Amino acid sequence: VQLQASGGGLVQAGESLRLSCAASGLTFNMYIMAWFRQAPGKEREFVAAISRSELTYYADSVKGRFTISRDNAKNTAYLQMDSLRPEDTAVYYCALEDNYKSTYTFPCSGVDYWGEGTLVTVSS
Repeated sequence: VQLQASGGGLVQAGESLRLSCAASGLTFNMYIMAWFRQAPGKEREFVAAISRSELTYYADSVKGRFTISRDNAKNTAYLQMDSLRPEDTAVYYCALEDNYKSTYTFPCSGVDYWGEGTLVTVSS
């Protein structure tokens, strides 16, 4: 199983970025796709998730600014990040959680597969 995240970079506050995560080696539409992030000196935290039926879930800190989506035909998920803030600076990780065992609370311990991180830096 491989998850390849891309799309990170350096932007100014108020700008946008779109992250992508391509999955291979599994049946993508059997999994919830999620994004987590980890800022320097902080614990990894949940950002957003999308179920196989495309129900979406967001952390309060990103609600209304971030949009998660998925394309099952391409085995790819996306995170559109608008109105970025300096506090959004972090390494962003995509992750997969088995749809059938999920509690839909999205702790890090529930993740079955992690992707590589992609760094997002938002300058003020």
